[in-house]
Formats: sequence, structure tokens, C-alpha cells
Amino acid sequence: MITTVIFDLDDTLYEEAEFCRSGFRAVAAFLAGVPNLTANPGAEAIFSGLWEQFAKGNRGKIFNAAMEALGIAFEAETIGHLVRVYREHTPDIALPAESRHVLDTIKTEYTLGLLTDGFLPTQPLKVAALGIAHYFKHIVYTEEFGRSAWKPSTKGFEHLLKELRAKPQDCVYVADNAEKDFIGPNGLGMSTIQLIRPNRLHDAAPAERQAEPGQIIASITQLPSALKHLRGH
Repeated sequence: MITTVIFDLDDTLYEEAEFCRSGFRAVAAFLAGVPNLTANPGAEAIFSGLWEQFAKGNRGKIFNAAMEALGIAFEAETIGHLVRVYREHTPDIALPAESRHVLDTIKTEYTLGLLTDGFLPTQPLKVAALGIAHYFKHIVYTEEFGRSAWKPSTKGFEHLLKELRAKPQDCVYVADNAEKDFIGPNGLGMSTIQLIRPNRLHDAAPAERQAEPGQIIASITQLPSALKHLRGH
């Protein structure tokens, strides 16, 4: 019987694109304030250039491409500074009302945990900005164990199960990315639910059977019913 619900963070409890937007605004404000910047078009124009690259699907070298398009001269170390600004800024993000409602609804029936990949201190800053830490009995930031512990590794899940004193068969992992999120928990014997948000950043199909989620929902509001379905089995 399902007693424990473990959540992913990005594109599960909120839309990750909102964090990206916040980060680009922080980078644009920083860059516009750099003294003697070549061809400084102002923070709003810099943000627009960054967002244009993001909208095109550029996920690798957004800062390089945007500054080249805007005619801003830069060096390799400049990119490093911008990456730090992006990762370390205080996010301007909010928990959607439907996510808060679901968390409030299920917290009395299930033990809740959170497991998320991502850089530090970025992920804890997101959790603080969303105001959700109090919902979870334990939170695992897989980066604390090293990059090798990022999903699909089971290391973070095994640690979380130990902290929650939960058996895999009593747990469900709710996440978004079928490319990597469900391989680990499936292998451990956990139930898995994929939440498909319309604006999610990762939409690749599972590359192997082990990566397939047990259930798929189109809205977090469907989660309580999905959990009851699992309990019925």
C-alpha cells in the first residue's frame, strides 16, 4: 500500500521555465550594470535576447549566443560570472495554487519527500522561494552526493528511503522527465507517476522499458486520484 509520496521539483511542482525567466532577468540586470560594457543595450533588451535564445530551444550556450547577437564583447570568464549569477540568484518564482492545494490535501494521508537533481545552491534557493520545505519530511539534493548521484542513479533514492524509513513498494515517485526520472525508482520497486505539464522543458519519450512511468497524469490536480488508484492495487 502506498504510504509515501516523493516528488521531483522542476516541472513537477512548478514550471521550470519560470525559474529560467527569473534567472535571465538576474543575468540581464547584472550584465547591464557592468561598467564599460561594449554595446550595452540595457537590461530589458539583454533579457529579450536571452529569452529569444531560450525560446529557440538553445539550452547549451544561451549566454554566448545572446551576447553575440546583441554585439556585446565578452571573454570566457564572463560566461562563468553569468552562470554563477544565474545559479545563485534569489528566484522570483511562486508555487502554483493547484500544487499547494494538492500538497495540503495529501499531506495528512501520506508521508512526503522531495528528491531533485540540479546544482547547488540553486535547488535549495528554489525550495525556499516556493516556500515548500515544511511539506516534506526529508529533502534530498542529489548534488550533495556528487554529480554521479544525479538521476538515473539510485543513490539519492536509497538515501531518502532510509531517512523516511520506507520500503520501496510503499513509495511512489512523481516526476516529469521520462528520459531519466523513473529508471532508478522503477529499478528499486517503487511506483512511478509522470506529470506532463504543457510547457515542460523535457519531453523526450522513454528510451527503454525501465524508463517508463507506471502512470501518466496531465495535471497535478489528478494526483490524489492516481494515488488512490495505486492504493486500490
